[in-house]
Amino acid sequence: EGRKAVADSTLPRLGSLQDLNDIVTKEAIDEVWIAFPGESLAERAQYQLRHLPVSIRLVIDCFAFKQSKFLSLNTVAGIPTLDFSVSPLHGINRYIKEIEDRFFAFIILTLISPLLLLLAIGVKFSSPGPVFYRQERVGWNNRSFTILKFRSMPVDAEAKTGAVWAKPGEQRATRFGAFLRRTSLDELPQLINVLRGDMSLVGPRPERPDFVEVFKEQVPNYMKKHMVKAGITGWAQVNGWRGDTDLNRRIEHDLYYIQHWSIWFDLEIAFRTVLTGFINKNAY
Repeated sequence: EGRKAVADSTLPRLGSLQDLNDIVTKEAIDEVWIAFPGESLAERAQYQLRHLPVSIRLVIDCFAFKQSKFLSLNTVAGIPTLDFSVSPLHGINRYIKEIEDRFFAFIILTLISPLLLLLAIGVKFSSPGPVFYRQERVGWNNRSFTILKFRSMPVDAEAKTGAVWAKPGEQRATRFGAFLRRTSLDELPQLINVLRGDMSLVGPRPERPDFVEVFKEQVPNYMKKHMVKAGITGWAQVNGWRGDTDLNRRIEHDLYYIQHWSIWFDLEIAFRTVLTGFINKNAY
């Protein structure tokens, strides 16, 4: 198969592996790139070139991982690795983000506690039922947790339908609940989730288990979003990819965030959320 691939390409075939030494000497080649897929062939090529003063480069078969958004070269304990699915939030970075999340969540909850009380009263008077809406979501490492929101719908809104994807124009929410959704104020109780350690302030938005089972088969790399904790806001949301929008674009933004995470990136997303994120055409 390897010979046929070379023969079909536009590159000239100078000979076989056994001819390598003679070819390098005859053509005065000063650099050799080894692109054999098999480890044994690469070792044989290096062995044959051991007596020649040429630079040798080994081409890693990156095409085998072409679907990965995380492809990068790294060194672990002196061992070269090709990383194609590694979260930046490990080691010290993970602890930094934990401290960042809980510190700011505590400060924000303290500052907005009067607003939370008013919103809770509004929910209580809008329809019978509890103030908070509790729902199972999938988060970091595929672990389920209970997300908190201000209740925006009647208690039995999904009793007959089960899990339903929110779409524009639907009439399930109460009048006050529609206001909460439109302004995203229904999400504020998730600051409690952040204090508990279930969520981060910034990260990919979590979905319900029923939807995750469907999306993981439809969207490449969908489950990679669970390499970090879910967030109240995220890179996808501040760029308009929330609600009933293209799921592939949302995941692209989530993966970009994971790959490029930094404290400054988190602060940028948080700042943009404060400026534009609370009222959004795709919030309903």
